Amino acid sequence: MDSSTEQVPRARVTAGLRALRFDAGGLALNLVASLGRRSSTPIERLGTLDRLREWCDGVGLRLQDEAVTEELRTELRTLREAAYDAVAAVVHGRAPAAASVALLNERARPAPPQPLLRATGAGVEVDGADRPLTGRELQSVVVRDLIAVLGDPERRGALRACDSSLCTMIYLDPTPGRRRRWCSMRLCGNSAKAAKHRQRQRASAAPAES
Repeated sequence: MDSSTEQVPRARVTAGLRALRFDAGGLALNLVASLGRRSSTPIERLGTLDRLREWCDGVGLRLQDEAVTEELRTELRTLREAAYDAVAAVVHGRAPAAASVALLNERARPAPPQPLLRATGAGVEVDGADRPLTGRELQSVVVRDLIAVLGDPERRGALRACDSSLCTMIYLDPTPGRRRRWCSMRLCGNSAKAAKHRQRQRASAAPAES
């Protein structure tokens, strides 16, 4: 066996693995990360309406109460897969599916809320900055964030996929030289280091060939 090959044991689906991720580097990428372990056994992290509310809280967006529906959760999961297709295409140097691009463009069209200035006796105030979003406004905000990432050469060039063969989460690498290998050193990085340590221990304990 090639000792340089990463050997990561199949992990149990723990509460930690089901936890929402908010460390991918951007709003749209955090939505993409709400489905974990795409390359092995996918882990759905947006499985309930409570999780949808938790995700919105985590990314700093407010939904109208009546917008929190199973229909929106389904639409977000569809949007998530189109967004994944687009960023994975950049990372792996391929073309995304035409259907993914069409869906993203369609979901971007509704205008997101536009805060406006209002004059007061003491100066000016901002109206509408914290207005809760409709479901389609939320999706528009997400897609416009994705478009901003893909349209910025620096951020587009910083897109990476986690080196863990179980994870492959796509994230923005802000480090100098773009040398970061893992979505999280605390999670996949430490798991890979532990796996290599166990592999070295097994190799040293194996009987020498006669």
